[in-house]
Amino acid sequence: MKEFSQLELRPELVDALQKIGFVNATEVQEQAIPVALQGKDMIVRAKTGTGKTGAFLVPIMQSMHLHESGIGAIIITPTRELALQVSSVAGKLGSFIHFRTTTVYGGASINVQMEQLRRGTNIVVGTPGRIIDLIERGALRLDRIKYLVLDEADTMLDMGFIEDIELIISRLPHERQTMMFSATMPKAIVDIARHHMKDDYQTITVGKEEEITVNTISHSYYVAKGRMKFAALLSYIDQYQPRKAIIFSRTQHEADLIHDVLRKNGHDAILIHGGLTQAKREHSLHSFRSGARFMVATNVAARGLDIADVTDIINFDAPDTPFDYVHRVGRSARMGKEGRAFTLIGLDQKGLMRAIQMDANVEMKEIQLNTSKYNNIEVPHSVRRFEGRAGGFHHGSREGSGGFRQHGGNDRGQRRGGGGFHRGGSGGGGRPYQRRGYSSDRRNF
Repeated sequence: MKEFSQLELRPELVDALQKIGFVNATEVQEQAIPVALQGKDMIVRAKTGTGKTGAFLVPIMQSMHLHESGIGAIIITPTRELALQVSSVAGKLGSFIHFRTTTVYGGASINVQMEQLRRGTNIVVGTPGRIIDLIERGALRLDRIKYLVLDEADTMLDMGFIEDIELIISRLPHERQTMMFSATMPKAIVDIARHHMKDDYQTITVGKEEEITVNTISHSYYVAKGRMKFAALLSYIDQYQPRKAIIFSRTQHEADLIHDVLRKNGHDAILIHGGLTQAKREHSLHSFRSGARFMVATNVAARGLDIADVTDIINFDAPDTPFDYVHRVGRSARMGKEGRAFTLIGLDQKGLMRAIQMDANVEMKEIQLNTSKYNNIEVPHSVRRFEGRAGGFHHGSREGSGGFRQHGGNDRGQRRGGGGFHRGGSGGGGRPYQRRGYSSDRRNF
């Protein structure tokens, strides 16, 4: 493992890195930074939590000249939380070397963001929809951009931002350096590279495919439906004693019910979903980071959420696809640590389990639980109404799946999920997010 001082960086940049707690480069940084410093376009495939943020911020701040007017770099992220996290690191690092970073995303005042841009900035970090809004208002000019970063590119494509990304790229100078960072490498990522990168772009892969996903996690499942899912959940907690767990539900309504049942049975649980205000979501996330044992969340928490020491991922509702499964369980086993993933499934979901095992290259074992203690568990009437649906409950607002849903907010994005077409965004009444605070921790850099 090399120190940053060995990567031929400017002394003031090395000093700034040391001041925020970073001396040694991670594997992805050690491989990607020298390539980026050569000016080459690149695709970097590495698991979330391996230090990808530093792998693009360091070469940008090394190579960009501050005396040049205009915005020099734009970093596009799928969620406001990831934008805030990248900006937090960029702000800390840039404060020592006089780089200014502006964060733009839906759900916050566009007028404030326009004023920040008017005052001048070196780097813009933002979500696709708000970036386009600012371009259309003439507040964000991209004609002098030299560096484009697509962070968590696979997540952006999964959320349906491909057209927005294409539009933004069409406004950028042809002579630029493009860097994409992704945990997986679907065909769409390769297609973007072929169309928008130089012919000599390089692909960097850190770890084998199975290591990039879920190889440090044990995987298990239990067959249950209706109220017995609650009995199985509580029995799993009793039997396996997870130290810190995220429990995923399909809908906001189910998340509310799970949270209520956990609290009534003496468990310290917090709640995050799109029905809560941004302030409440931030408070819940802070509580979970500070010591709460369980976080009940809808699927949005699988995207860009970075919390240390999560030991267990519990899928109260099985995810719709193997891709979603990988994103969910990737919230545990951070930085090479071991974790557990437990999924409750209906009898009609054995095929999904097989698909997950094949596509994610994992072995899922059926476990035995003694649910007798909770066979007569008290559950809300609204739960009992939906007991007969093997796949779980489908009452309430489902995030990113089913039917046609139009959300408010300023971040526009199209997502095809579950059984229909989802249009929403990261602002207002659209996609919910959790704000991540800065930490001088390797995961956030």
